[in-house]
Formats: sequence, structure tokens, C-alpha cells
Amino acid sequence: MLVLGGKMYLLKFKKNLVEKIWGGRGFETTLGFQLPTDELYGESWEVSCHPAGMSYVENGELEGKSLEDIFKKYGEELVGKEIVEKYGEKFPLLIKYLDINDKLSVQVHPSDEYALRVEKEFGKSEVWYVMEASSDAKLILGLKKEITPEIYKEKVDKKDFTGLFNEVSVKKGDFIDVKPGVVHGTLEGSILICEIQQNSDTTYRIYDFDREVNGVKRELHLDKAMDVIEFGKDVEISSEVSREKIRVQDATVEELIRGEYFSIDRLLVNGIFQDESYKNFKIYSILDGEGKLKSKEKEYEVKKGDTYFIPANTSVTISGKLEVMKSYI
Repeated sequence: MLVLGGKMYLLKFKKNLVEKIWGGRGFETTLGFQLPTDELYGESWEVSCHPAGMSYVENGELEGKSLEDIFKKYGEELVGKEIVEKYGEKFPLLIKYLDINDKLSVQVHPSDEYALRVEKEFGKSEVWYVMEASSDAKLILGLKKEITPEIYKEKVDKKDFTGLFNEVSVKKGDFIDVKPGVVHGTLEGSILICEIQQNSDTTYRIYDFDREVNGVKRELHLDKAMDVIEFGKDVEISSEVSREKIRVQDATVEELIRGEYFSIDRLLVNGIFQDESYKNFKIYSILDGEGKLKSKEKEYEVKKGDTYFIPANTSVTISGKLEVMKSYI
């Protein structure tokens, strides 16, 4: 475990807030963040070891240090022996909140095989948990079943994007597994998302609704997108009603995913829940409520919108009334 000054240490990182043309003010109004300007913000990078948005510790003895620096220094103590053996010096996960109030560009992500070869970084498998959604919230998930590579290429070459995309409505509590090769985007309404993904910033933009930024249309990546799209691939959405739940102590636990790149549980705590130590690191995203995390004799007040990094082999007692997304490998 990571031990500093003789005490077990849970890490909280400074939020890296990113302006986006499709963003809003939901981080402020819904999650209680302090936004630095009056602009629209679409992303909050919560835990990141990526150069495009590095995380810096804001609590305790490591305040001001980057996740990259402490990962290099503490290695197995921080993340677990298994993680270091599998990933070496590459930290594997990236955690964000997304506040989407306009159309998110239609895009696709590459697999590890393609991204490591072409982009020299991980591919991008990601999941979305819908924290809030307007009644008209609608996403693009996949291509219509009748769209073949030939039909797709013919239409895209003509810059005709009509009739290509599968559209689905979503609501609060929905969980979506967006695998590499799945075309996705947002279409209508507003949506607040907790996103867990591989440590990658590679996105291939297919269509951006002809929007301009400073008078220039954003770059598309049609050739690379064509390389990685998986045609005829279905995307399942699990709803809060349909998922299996088990009762553990004073908590309801939902197993959202067990995957190659990450595993995720949703914890609904109303009282006290003892989360036992685990061989690898964990990340808690506080989706709602308020309460405390306790590790050894150290207590941490937590509330909606907080994110905490739990070092390997560290047990934590969660108390209060909280909705927690637990991400681990």
C-alpha cells in the first residue's frame, strides 16, 4: 500500500476542466464545481496520466505532484504489482465527467492493435454511465444494420451522412459499453456522464454537423475511421431497472461490467459499507450524496462530484448516503 508519514493515504486530484463547444454549466449547477470562467465546459478530467490532461494531487503530502511522477516513484505500492507487470510505465485508466448540451461529434475509437501501431498509444474502450439526462436525450450508437462498408463509403464520399446512424433514447441510470469500432455521438437533449476509459485521447471524427470554431470546420478523420469501424455491431444499454442487485452490509451493489480493460461496480450506500482491500488500485467516483471515506484513522469528507484514488491493498469504510462508481482492474 502507499504509506506516507506512516499513514494510509487516499489521493484526490485537482479537476482539469476543459471548454467544449458542446459543453454547458452543469458541472457548476449539478455537481457544485467552481468554474473558472463564464465559458461552456464539457469535460472534467478527474484521474488522468495522459499528457493531454495530467492530474495533479491536491491533498496531503503529495500535493502538487503529478500522477505521472507518483506512479513512477511508487509503482507497485500505488497501483499493485499486477498492474506494473501488465502495463509497465503506462498508467491504464482515465476517468472523466462529461457535460453534453449540444451535439457531440459522431466519432469512433480504435482498438489497441490499431492505436498502438498508428498512434503509439492505447486504443480507447470506454463506458458511459448516465448521471442526468433531459427527457429528450438521444444518442447515436452504431450504424444502422443495413449499412455495409460499401454503402457507408459511397455516402461519406458524397458527404451525405443521412440514414447512416442508429439513434437511441437514454435516461438517468443507463450504462453503455462503447467498445472500439462502435460509431457514437449525441444527437438531442442534454446529458451528464461519468466516463471510464482506457488511458487514450485518440478519437476519429466522422461528422461534426458542419460546425465551425473560429470560422473553421473541425477536422474529420474519415480514412482512419473507415479503418476501425466495426459494421453490424450492436450496442447494449443496461438500465437501472434491468440490472441485478445484491445486498452487502448497508449497500446495494450492481456489477456493471467485467472487462479486459476495467471492471466497474455501482454502490448505493445508506449506512456503512466496508470495501475490503484489493491487490490493485481502485477509483471512486461520487455520483450522488454525501458522506465519508475512512482508511485506518484518516477520514475524508466526500460529496457529489468528488473522485478519490484508492491505492493498492487499501481497505476503505464508506459511510453516509452515497452513490459510488468503483472502477478497478
